Amino acid sequence: MRHRVRDYRAGDLERAYPKLAIEEDFFVNYGFLPRATHALMHPREPSTPWTKSRRAKAAAVLEFVRERGVAHPREVDAHFQHGKTRNWFGGSTSASTQLLDDMHYRGLMRIAGRASGVRLYSVREAGPPACDADAAMDALVDVIVGKYAPLPERSLGELINHLRAGAPQWAHARSPAFARARARLPWAEAGGVRWCWPEAEAPQAARWAADEEVRLLAPFDPIVWDRRRFEMLWNWAYRFEAYTPAPKRVRGYYALPLLWRDAVIGWGNLSFAGKQLQAQLGYVSGRAPRDKAFKRALSDELGRMEAFLGAT
Repeated sequence: MRHRVRDYRAGDLERAYPKLAIEEDFFVNYGFLPRATHALMHPREPSTPWTKSRRAKAAAVLEFVRERGVAHPREVDAHFQHGKTRNWFGGSTSASTQLLDDMHYRGLMRIAGRASGVRLYSVREAGPPACDADAAMDALVDVIVGKYAPLPERSLGELINHLRAGAPQWAHARSPAFARARARLPWAEAGGVRWCWPEAEAPQAARWAADEEVRLLAPFDPIVWDRRRFEMLWNWAYRFEAYTPAPKRVRGYYALPLLWRDAVIGWGNLSFAGKQLQAQLGYVSGRAPRDKAFKRALSDELGRMEAFLGAT
């Protein structure tokens, strides 16, 4: 968001969320979606049906949340006392929170906002289902391509397969959607790899020319997310190491890829000493570019980062 929304500050999206036409939901990954994209995937029909007991619990929770308008998981747990259950990571979690997450995934709940990072839930009023699965899938593929292009053909196929989480009811439609994408999207071959991009874009247009700015990218920025493409373009491997044991980390707990002009040339680990932003930078070549333009651009980027984090 920081590189794509003017004057964006940390937390702005969460603060504005209740007023925006967006939803927090699953797609090819989990995040924020335009409401129109969200609607294309609902009603969502997971492959695993609920038991009679779980349906009854969900119905009771649905009525409870409907009466309150917005509910915190703690309120639901205090009322129903569902107890604890095992989560996906093998640990213990609130059974009420897990049920709310499941109801959210199935389209019975929506995220109304957050309180100190905790999801708040409200009832999602069901809309009409997409009447044409192929058209809906094509629209979802266009969202993928618009977000991640230029995409290698293999990466596009994998992203379409990830729609099994966002639209499990159309698992059978993924391969035909990929075949249609191969036929209808613009493609070009470079280095023995076929690449695609949105129909309305012209890769040679001046708007895509590299500028002189330095940008510290988030680990899951669309430029970074496709690790295969990252390595094809810049000939080194970036890994998110927050969950890697400290002694095994190569670049740092939350290393941010460093983009300059049209190349990711290194990474940065940022921290604060009091109110002073500290940047520990590393470079693939072993040293920083000597170009004075880089030094100016890096200083500007660190200033923007301070403003983003509210330090200025």
